Amino acid sequence: MNTLILGGARSGKSALAERLAAASGREVIYIATSQPADAEMAERIAHHREHRPAHWGCVEEPLALANTLREHARADRVLLVDCLTLWLSNLLGHPDPACVVAERDALLAALPTLPGDVLLVSNEVGLGIVPMGELTRRFVDEAGRLLQSLAVRCDRVVFVAAGLPLTLKGSPE
Repeated sequence: MNTLILGGARSGKSALAERLAAASGREVIYIATSQPADAEMAERIAHHREHRPAHWGCVEEPLALANTLREHARADRVLLVDCLTLWLSNLLGHPDPACVVAERDALLAALPTLPGDVLLVSNEVGLGIVPMGELTRRFVDEAGRLLQSLAVRCDRVVFVAAGLPLTLKGSPE
């Protein structure tokens, strides 16, 4: 089953994804998309590493998400991707502007073919005001299109606010 988990910053979306992965009783591979671009992000990454179960596998992949999912997906595994908006930011910063479309399309094509369960965590960025800068407007536009496309392809979509999950599509936890 593919599950998309959305929410704002510090909404509890990652904690929910981790609970679902742990409750599955299966092997978990955590796919981290962040990059330690500065000291603050390096601290965040270290914090996440320290709080994940030691027996979970971890793959750090900032760009080639579809290939990583195909490589690690198994019927007896759960893949937890955290987070899609960081992945999208990485793609938007790539020197080749075609990279965004190619990687997005590869993810959308791969997702329905993967064995096992995939938990996709993403910030929902479409609830605020329209940003003033060109890059931030493009980010919000790309994120919105990506999440809409993923929601169609996922079996379950959950929105998290204040640590409380609201199932938008599919069966509750």
